[in-house]
Amino acid sequence: MVLVSEECARNDVYAAMCPCRDMLDLLANKWSALVIGALEDGPQRFGQLRRRLEGISPKVLSQTLKRLEEHDLLTRTVYAEVPARVDYELTQLGHSAAAPLKHLRDWVETNITADG
Repeated sequence: MVLVSEECARNDVYAAMCPCRDMLDLLANKWSALVIGALEDGPQRFGQLRRRLEGISPKVLSQTLKRLEEHDLLTRTVYAEVPARVDYELTQLGHSAAAPLKHLRDWVETNITADG
C-alpha cells in the first residue's frame, strides 16, 4: 500500500511531493512546449520537427519526444518501410495540453519587446 500525502491526494502543485510537478516541469520546458505546438497541425516525422524547431539538437529533440511519449502526450508510430518511417502525433491528452500552451505562446509573441 502506497501512502499518499494529503497534498498529493488533492493534486496541490505547491506541495513538494505532488506528482503534478512532473507534468508541470514537462510542459513548462521550452522544447516540450514547442514540440507540442508543432504537432498541433498533425503528425510529423523527426526531420520535419527538427527543421521546424530551429536550434534544437537531434539529441534534445529525441529526449523531448521520448519524455512526451512516456507521459502519454504523443504517440510514436513506426512504419515497416525502407527506410523506416516514424511519425509523431499528439494524443488526446497532448491536444488538451496544446490549447493553454498556444495561449501562452500567443501572449509571449504579443508582449515581447525587442529590449525585453
